[in-house]
Amino acid sequence: MNKPVRITLKSPDIAASVCGINSENLALVEQAFDVLIDAPGDGFVVRGRAQGQGPARAVLQTLIKAAESGQTPDAPSVRAAIAFARKGETPHARDGFVVPRAKRLISPRNPAQKAYIDLLRGADADLVFGVGPAGTGKTFLAVCYGASLLAARKIDKLIVARPALEAGERLGFLPGALEEKVDPYMLPVWDALNEALGQETVLKRRAEGRIEIAPLAFMRGRTLSHAFVIIDEAQNATIAQMRMVLTRLGEGSRMVVTGDPSQSDLPREQPSGLAHALDVLSGVEGCAIARFTGKDVVRHPLVARIVAAYEAEGSALDG
Repeated sequence: MNKPVRITLKSPDIAASVCGINSENLALVEQAFDVLIDAPGDGFVVRGRAQGQGPARAVLQTLIKAAESGQTPDAPSVRAAIAFARKGETPHARDGFVVPRAKRLISPRNPAQKAYIDLLRGADADLVFGVGPAGTGKTFLAVCYGASLLAARKIDKLIVARPALEAGERLGFLPGALEEKVDPYMLPVWDALNEALGQETVLKRRAEGRIEIAPLAFMRGRTLSHAFVIIDEAQNATIAQMRMVLTRLGEGSRMVVTGDPSQSDLPREQPSGLAHALDVLSGVEGCAIARFTGKDVVRHPLVARIVAAYEAEGSALDG
C-alpha cells in the first residue's frame, strides 16, 4: 500500500456532485483502478498501489473540473474519464465540437473517439473511414459532426446513405412507399440528428432538402458537391457499390464511411466492399482510417463484454 494521495477541493460544495448518487462515481473509479477513495468533505483521499493511485487521481481531477464548471458528472462521463486515464491522457473540452444551434457539446468518450473526431475535423483527409464494432460511436459522431457543419452553414447539404440490405431483408419485400421502407433502417441516424439539432429543426431541414437520407443505390450517377456525406453500415455494400459511391465525391465535399467489416450481411460468397476499400485505399493521400475495438464500446458496459466474447470466439474458430 502506497502513501495516500490527497486532493483538496476549492469548495466543499462540489463534493457531492463528484461523488454521484450513493457515491456511484467513486465506486466506478475504485473498481477501475483497484483503489479505495474516502471523501471526508473537503476533498478526497486515494489509497492503494501507486499504479492505481495516479490514474484514479487524474479521473477525480477531471470530475472536479467538470463539477466546478457547473456540470454534473454521471456514470458515462466517469467511464470516459477512466478510459482517458488508462491511456495516460486527460480529456479537454477542445477535444469535442459544438452543434451551434443546439448549443450541444459533443465530447469524445475515449481516446479512440478523440482520434476519430480529430480526423473528422482535420483538413488532411476528405475521405475518413470509421471501422469497428457496434456501440463505439462511429455513426453517432459522424452524424453529429455533419449536423454541426450544416448548422454553421459550412456545407449545403448533409447526406446519409446505407445499403438497402439488413439481416437478409431487402427493401422491395417491405410494405409501404420508399420513404416508409427506408426510415426504419435509418432510426440510429434520425436519433443522432434529433439529439444534435432537435426534431423540429431536422424536419425543417429535411423539407428544405438540406438533410437527405436514402438507400445507397440512389447515389448512382450523382455528383455530391458542397456536402458532408456519410455512408453507414458500409460492410453491406458490394465492391461495385463502394467504388460507385466513393467516386461521387464532388467539389467542397467530404465523406465518412462507417461500418464493421466482420458483420457483413452480404451472401458469404460475396466480399464486402468496405473490407476491399480498406485494403485498396490504405495509404492513399486524402484517405484516413479510424479503427475501433471492443474496448472502445461506449454503450452499456455489458455490450463491451459481449463484443469481447464474440471476438474471442471468432479468434478460436479462425485458429
